[in-house]
Amino acid sequence: MGRHPSQSHDSERDASQSHDSERDASGEEPSETRLLADGSGSDLRAAFDGEPAFVPYLAVGDPDYESSLAYVEALERGGADAIELGLPFSEPIAEGSTIQEAVVRSLDAGMTPERFFEFVADLDVDVPLVCMTYYNLLYQYGGDEAESGPRPFVERAAAVGLSGFVVPDLPAEEAGPLREACDEFGLDLVSIVAPTTEDERLEKLVDISSGYLYVQARLGVTGADVAPSDQTAESLERLGEYDIPKAVGFGISDGEQAAEIVSAGADGIIVGSALVEIVAEGYEHDRPTDDVAANLEALASELKAGARRGGEQAVPRPDGS
Repeated sequence: MGRHPSQSHDSERDASQSHDSERDASGEEPSETRLLADGSGSDLRAAFDGEPAFVPYLAVGDPDYESSLAYVEALERGGADAIELGLPFSEPIAEGSTIQEAVVRSLDAGMTPERFFEFVADLDVDVPLVCMTYYNLLYQYGGDEAESGPRPFVERAAAVGLSGFVVPDLPAEEAGPLREACDEFGLDLVSIVAPTTEDERLEKLVDISSGYLYVQARLGVTGADVAPSDQTAESLERLGEYDIPKAVGFGISDGEQAAEIVSAGADGIIVGSALVEIVAEGYEHDRPTDDVAANLEALASELKAGARRGGEQAVPRPDGS
C-alpha cells in the first residue's frame, strides 16, 4: 500500500462538510469553504515550502507495470517533492513525440484508469501524487448508467491517495464540475498557464487553481529537445501578484536549466520528457530495470540540485520572498 500524504485529507473533508450548515443559514458560501483555494491543507502547496520544488513526470505503465513502479519510486529517491503521474489517453494533444510514444507503450501494456488506481495504491512513496490526464477519461469513468461527470473519478482518486489533477484539455470556463469535485474530496486542481495567457483568462485560471500553477516555459508541446524560452521570466513576473506557487515546465532537461528557471523567479520546476527519454532508451536497448531506475534517480538528483542552486541565486521579489 502506498504512503501518500493526501490520505490525511479525511479530516479536512469532514471539516469541509461542516460548512454546509453555514451555507444553508447565510445563503452564501463562506470564503474559507474551499479548503484548498488558498492552499490551506494542500499537500501540493506544502511541497513548495522551504526550497524550490522538483516535480517530475512519468507516464504510468511505461513500458510495463512493475518497471514503472520502480521508476516512479526512483524519482522520489532522487529528490522529487511531488510527482505527476500520466494516465495515458489515446489523443494526448499537449504532448510531444517523446511522451506520445510513452503513452503508446503504456496503452499497449494494458494501462487503464482502473489499473492506474491500482498502481497509485501500490506505490511506496511519501510525496504528493498528481494525476495528469485528459478530461474525457475523468468524465466517462462512471459509465453511462452511473453518475455523470468527473465526481466518481475524483472520489476514487482521493481513496487511493492522489493529491490533485492536471488536465491539459480542460478550458477554465468548463472546469466548474471538476473544481467542485476536487473541493468535495480535498484534492487540488492545477491549471496550465501559457506565455500568452493574460487578463480575464489568467484571472479565471488562477481562480480555479490550487496547489500550484503549471507555467509553460514556451508555446507548443512538451519535449526536452527545445529549451525554455525568454518568455519564462516575463510570465513569472506577470504571475507574481498571485499567491500560489509557480512551477515551470516544458523543455527543462538538466540541472543548469533548472537553476536558470528558478533564479528567474520560479517556485519549482516540472520535468517530463528528459526523464521519459531515459525510460525509452532503456526499453529500446532492453536494459535491466534497476539500471534504468538508477539513471532516473541520477538525473532527478541533478535537477533537484539545480533547482536548489537557482533558489540561492534568485533575486528577491518586491514582497521580500
